[in-house]
Amino acid sequence: MPLLRSWVDSANAPDHPFPLNNLPCGVFSRPGDEPRCGVAIGDFVLDVAVLEDSGVLNLADAPLLDVPFWNEVMEAGPQVWAALRSRLMELLGEGSVGRATVEPHLVPLAEVALHMPFLVSEYTDFYAGRHHATNVGTMFRGADNALPPNWLHIPIGYNGRASSVVVSGTPVRRPWGQVKGPEQAVPAFQPSRRFDIELELGAVVGTPSDGPVTVAEADAMIFGYVLLNDWSARDIQAWEYQPLGPFQAKATATTISPWIVTRAALEPFRCSTPPREVPLLPHLQEPGPMLYDIALEVGLTPEGGRETVIARTNYREMYYSAAQQLAHHTTSGCPMNTGDLLGSGTISGATKEARGSLLELSWGGKEPIAVDGGSRSFIEDGDTLELRGTCQGDGYVIGFGACSGRVLPALPDPYRRP
Repeated sequence: MPLLRSWVDSANAPDHPFPLNNLPCGVFSRPGDEPRCGVAIGDFVLDVAVLEDSGVLNLADAPLLDVPFWNEVMEAGPQVWAALRSRLMELLGEGSVGRATVEPHLVPLAEVALHMPFLVSEYTDFYAGRHHATNVGTMFRGADNALPPNWLHIPIGYNGRASSVVVSGTPVRRPWGQVKGPEQAVPAFQPSRRFDIELELGAVVGTPSDGPVTVAEADAMIFGYVLLNDWSARDIQAWEYQPLGPFQAKATATTISPWIVTRAALEPFRCSTPPREVPLLPHLQEPGPMLYDIALEVGLTPEGGRETVIARTNYREMYYSAAQQLAHHTTSGCPMNTGDLLGSGTISGATKEARGSLLELSWGGKEPIAVDGGSRSFIEDGDTLELRGTCQGDGYVIGFGACSGRVLPALPDPYRRP
């Protein structure tokens, strides 16, 4: 699909992340105003809430955009999603007769604050990238026993904390936790010294389910995708995770990008999962390509320093797609809700520079990586980590916006008594 031209001139630049082909959904506010729903186009955000209120957008019998989150639209289902996208393309397309009506409601992105784009109902994180799972398993169990016995059969996951999900730009505080090194007789309560990121893509569930769904049905349930950083305290995790898996090590924060890139915008970039070493059971077999060709990178900026891009990879490296993860999530009868968020798991490639976490990049801290002014094994206080993602189209790109967070020092011991 070529670039769809808009009368918003900045949207037609070949390297702009928000062309007419994209139209990602977010929540914004101007100084002194309450947050409201908007759609990014070029250097602007279009106030779709006011367009619905004035009757320019008519999506349902009752308003869907009169709240500062996209859950009402998401729950309305794929027909409403398609109708909204079609109407916006009509209004914003080159030569549109609706320009005079719409143009007063464009707000420069430089003048707004961005907020959580949806209310997170539940959060599940997966461990579905083979390169990442192999790297981590090799570090801790050796190359011959890197993958758990179930890994090639099911997308492994755990239920995280929806309350910890924050929008890009929110500072992240270094966590305290219980840590026990091999040389310690008893654990210590201390700030994490091996704080890390995980480069992921988050799938946002639009329509709910009640009972098992197929991979195709799961794909249709997904409203869109966000970049996702699953901040991880590796030293806390190493002590607590056996036998039940991640808990407090993953509960500090999960940062997402502020724009939901819809499944429709990503449609031209579909690609297939890799060949299967072990045939999947029927409920996980895909009817067609379910991954996307999304180029991803991570930048690390030390306090007062310049950014170093520390990783470059692609979402097509995943072993299990979001649709497979969602379908597997429902097999027990587990209901899925509008606003559920599924983390893909760390997206790593086959090469060292394509590893999506510092744990892998520094090989457990043994091989520090170079950054501006020094090196890193894990994140230091004051570091800003930023995730970016784009799809390259014919004369345009589809962007997600930045997914960033700055790490603040740990607070004083919260349990110390005078």
